[in-house]
Amino acid sequence: MQPLPELPVQLTIERLGQLGEGVASWQGRTVFVPGTFPGDTVRVHLELQGRVLRGILRQMVSPGPDRREEPCVHSRDCGGCDWLGLAEPAQRAAKQEIVLSTLEHLGRLSRDSFTVRPLLVAPRDWGYRRRAVLHPTGKATLGYFGRRSHERVPVEVCGALTPVLTALPGKLAPLLKPLAKDAEEVMLLAEGDQAAFAVNLQGPVTPRHLEAAEAAVRALRLQGAVLTPKEGSARLIGKPALRSYSPLRPEVPLYLRPDAFAQAHAEANVGLVTSAIYELGAHDSDSVLELYSGNGNFTFPLAGGAASVLGVESSPVGVELAQRSAREGGVTNVRFIQGDARKVCDGLVAEQRRFDVCLADPPRAGAPGLAKWMTALGIRRVVYVACDPASLARDAAGLVEAGYKPLALQVVDMFPQTHHVEAVMSFERAA
Repeated sequence: MQPLPELPVQLTIERLGQLGEGVASWQGRTVFVPGTFPGDTVRVHLELQGRVLRGILRQMVSPGPDRREEPCVHSRDCGGCDWLGLAEPAQRAAKQEIVLSTLEHLGRLSRDSFTVRPLLVAPRDWGYRRRAVLHPTGKATLGYFGRRSHERVPVEVCGALTPVLTALPGKLAPLLKPLAKDAEEVMLLAEGDQAAFAVNLQGPVTPRHLEAAEAAVRALRLQGAVLTPKEGSARLIGKPALRSYSPLRPEVPLYLRPDAFAQAHAEANVGLVTSAIYELGAHDSDSVLELYSGNGNFTFPLAGGAASVLGVESSPVGVELAQRSAREGGVTNVRFIQGDARKVCDGLVAEQRRFDVCLADPPRAGAPGLAKWMTALGIRRVVYVACDPASLARDAAGLVEAGYKPLALQVVDMFPQTHHVEAVMSFERAA
């Protein structure tokens, strides 16, 4: 292998990779260059990181046609909004292409073998995030992780967050100083004009921790807080469960808590749920299996058009919130099982259970083994909601190998200004 040059080399960025980095070529080799966009001409220092050749940006020779000024003072250091310097139309085109090319190259699924729907655009491109994870910096501040590192970038005001949260990092940090050295991360959550926070602790909850959190809730007029110890039960302060409504079923309340998962973009989430329900196409006589059901984000819209829904979720908090929604909304055709999806599915197979359709919304790691369970449970149609294109490609390939035909793909721009993307893909068992 030819040794890498000691001096910087000049490259032109050709496209964006799955992890949001610019991609260029050098002597027939692929080079990933963080912080660059298509059309940029740059000078970079080449480094081999494992098997990956990366270019460390040294000079911007000339910007690409879609590059713009970044409207955030933290953008060069913060790891959050890595595409803030790229115009939105170019972001959207890149996301659609990244998902499609990942399905082709990793999943061996030709884009011509299924319907590709137009990308679903988020209603707001900035100031939309209703949840955030921050970390104590050791200087009475809270911050985000830096780009490609765990270095902490102090932030007092974050324009990516919804208005009720924008200034909360700077206001909350000094009030949480008594517990900062014991905290691993601080999670913020908003719903409308209401806000709450949670703190994951490295050890047990102490009276000092409770006193500081209670004072912060009072001083900032928040709804509540959650203190989660390393072991044992969480301690709730005030009313940290924020009341929202179920997409497509506003008569059913949906509860969010800062220590539980919720989609970051409230408005785009409505589009995501609508797309998933449409692609699943459940009949009113169908039994639905929902894997990774969370707080019921998809559950109650599913239940509105099906005979029954069985939700499977590993998080006790998620199940607790979903059960509360079902009780208060008078939804009687849903049931929840708290447990690992793999173990629960193995149990359902052993019981010789059968379902008509399945919706799966797994975490970033995907749902290995999904195809095996779908076949064994007699499921005719599967909708897979993905937050990672590579996991989607792997699991889609497994479904196709098991006899399921890909039907349609809907990419959703859930995270403007970042490379992150959501996708909804449907499959049907071949006759």
